[in-house]
Amino acid sequence: QVQLVESGGGLVQPGGSLRLSCATSEFIVSRYTVSWYRQAPGKERELVASIARTDDSTYYTDSVKGRFAASRGSGKMMAYLQMYNLKAEDTAVYYCSAENLWGVRSWGQGTQVTVSS
Repeated sequence: QVQLVESGGGLVQPGGSLRLSCATSEFIVSRYTVSWYRQAPGKERELVASIARTDDSTYYTDSVKGRFAASRGSGKMMAYLQMYNLKAEDTAVYYCSAENLWGVRSWGQGTQVTVSS
């Protein structure tokens, strides 16, 4: 497993933007499928976005399409999640996850995103 540390969360007003970062101990980030999940209070963890290891294709859950953009990092940064036009329903703890070609998945500790006026 690799170590992952998310940062960039915080309190933002509706319509605002945030950029989440996922730092890693791994040297070659391209070896991993990188995903962003979120978990709101009382709800199950859901997949928000992912970048495939094989071809860098991206996936977004319907509720964030057109508003969120996931990108792969370089160096000691595994990935980023740029979030625009944030809504109250985006409030959650956001987690970075990385899966290698053997299916071993690592998780970060999460970063809180709160969208409120």
